Amino acid sequence: MRFRFLLRPGWLALTLAVWVFAGACFTMLMPWQFGRNDERVAQNTALTKAMATDPAPVGTVLDRSNAEVEWTKVSLTGRYLPEGEAVARLRTVQGEAAFEVVTPFALDSGQTVLVNRGYVRPASGVSVPDFPVAPSEQVTAVAWVRAGESDNRDAFTEDGRRQVYAINSAVVGRAAGLDVRPGYFQLSEGQPGVLNALPLPRMDSGPFFSYALQWIAFGVMALGGWAYFSWREIQPGGALAEPRPKRKSVAEMLAEDEANDQLVR
Repeated sequence: MRFRFLLRPGWLALTLAVWVFAGACFTMLMPWQFGRNDERVAQNTALTKAMATDPAPVGTVLDRSNAEVEWTKVSLTGRYLPEGEAVARLRTVQGEAAFEVVTPFALDSGQTVLVNRGYVRPASGVSVPDFPVAPSEQVTAVAWVRAGESDNRDAFTEDGRRQVYAINSAVVGRAAGLDVRPGYFQLSEGQPGVLNALPLPRMDSGPFFSYALQWIAFGVMALGGWAYFSWREIQPGGALAEPRPKRKSVAEMLAEDEANDQLVR
């Protein structure tokens, strides 16, 4: 049995790489994929429940966090505030470039929320196209509760439109001088003020659970391979064994003696 090979620089580097990789699999990559799977399951559950029930009054969700009630279907009654409207850029919808139009909405209760009216396709490939303005009269619309996006960069004006990088009610409210509640509401198809309604997420669990199992397998295989090759090297004659001097044959020794004699002469 021999263990000196464990202290060789090459073996130490290999051991470090294997254990770092396995640790990342078990502590970062696997939990990350399980977490994404849990999020997808929660989203599908919320959508399934919302589709089977009538819209709830918006007041039932205003005092709760958006993450807790996301994808709840609610009814909003109030008026659009088109002067506070903004266009969210750098979007893709069904694999194609798009702009999403977000407009503040004053509820009858006095609170202001942000409504996503849907999307429009770019004009000439890059510009914001003309699109219908929101209704000016009081309306009642059905929408989905959505959590806001985290990008806090300020709005700017381009092509004659206020534009934002993310659907963030604080950014839109700051640009419009309005106190807008966090999160936003995504209009359903056929509602007052809707443009092209955004599609709902696909109702499947996705590949995240299988990805998590794959990361477990990769971590186990890495550790198993390291253990196997370590066991092999511990045995006599391992690949990392010190090379033994090669014994000379009788013919080689005779030839060497003859060569030495010739040198002496």
